[in-house]
Amino acid sequence: LFAVLVALYEEPEKPNSALDFLKHHLGASAPENPEIEALRLEVAEMKEKYEAVLEENKKLKTKVTLY
Repeated sequence: LFAVLVALYEEPEKPNSALDFLKHHLGASAPENPEIEALRLEVAEMKEKYEAVLEENKKLKTKVTLY
């Protein structure tokens, strides 16, 4: 435990969660839930769709202002 705490102290980029850092270095981290990964993929897809809709919205606003 002491060695892991020293590693955390010496880490140049501090992690967001010290507890997760400790779990990872002690080998106690649980495997990722498949549902979580599916949700992450869905969020990424939704972000892409959102960006596309924003771009389309800009183009349509430009067309409307021209007429």
